[in-house]
Amino acid sequence: MVLSLQEIQKPIEHELIGFEKKFRDSMKSNVMLLDRIMTYIVNRKGKQIRPMFVFLAAHLSGVVNESTYRGAALIELLHTASLVHDDVVDDANMRRGFFSINALWKNKIAVLVGDFLLSKGLLLSVANKDFHLLGIVSDAVKEMSEGELLQMEKARNLDITEETYFQIIRQKTASLISSCCSVGAASVGADENTIAQMRDFGEKVGIAFQIKDDLFDYSTSKIIGKPIGIDIKEKKMTLPLIFALNKVGWMEKRRIVNIVKNESEKQSKVNEVIEFVKKSGGIEHATAVMQKYVKDAVGIVEGFPESPYKQSLIHLVHYTIARSK
Repeated sequence: MVLSLQEIQKPIEHELIGFEKKFRDSMKSNVMLLDRIMTYIVNRKGKQIRPMFVFLAAHLSGVVNESTYRGAALIELLHTASLVHDDVVDDANMRRGFFSINALWKNKIAVLVGDFLLSKGLLLSVANKDFHLLGIVSDAVKEMSEGELLQMEKARNLDITEETYFQIIRQKTASLISSCCSVGAASVGADENTIAQMRDFGEKVGIAFQIKDDLFDYSTSKIIGKPIGIDIKEKKMTLPLIFALNKVGWMEKRRIVNIVKNESEKQSKVNEVIEFVKKSGGIEHATAVMQKYVKDAVGIVEGFPESPYKQSLIHLVHYTIARSK
């Protein structure tokens, strides 16, 4: 049974309330425009999935302390900065159903807001000498940037293999969740082996999370968080499509790749690709791979002592792939 996010949060309810206040404080500025934008960002916060991973991983490995709160804030600051910059790069006007920063205040201000958030995260760590946490998160930011650029490079020719696909999502998506879990463990003084276990756990969850996101592209549901076929329209080679292309002959493969490359602005052609993927078993393959990563992730956590935090972490893993948006 998949629990609701509210039920999963119960063991760390107190920590999340405290985190929210500390996170708000970390974003304050004396510049009125910046303070107004920071308030806008905080008021449209998401589900707090990343802080949940930080606090649950910390509880699994030791005793939560001020360093844990700062680690969670550091990740949220750098992640929020990356989202603001992503919206500029993608020329996106909406984020989680709200207007993006660049839509409301234009690109120049949005880029500077992202820079401000990055600097606040760096200063928070340096001021408290959390250099070990800063190292973990900085590495994740590097990985995320490289993953995005690799995806852009490969999108030109649509020549992505499954191996390259996993390299992209490991860097682009999984590195952040991996850093959440390793920061949680590192913040409570866990040994290197435990930190490595948490890093591996987070990476597997992140890969499963991204595959779930890929599968939304082929959903018929009206309530998911992105339009149907948007990855195809943006010429992104996702796991279901890569698998389907490897199942057919050269002529059919060339035809589908040509549609994605040259005709993906036509909804009828996008629908044709979606049907092709479904008939070729791409959905079933991606789902099976996702479940394998989930099983491996849960297997890592199972090795830790029993506690409400361990159970919540396992439920959080299942929640990330059972979500409808």
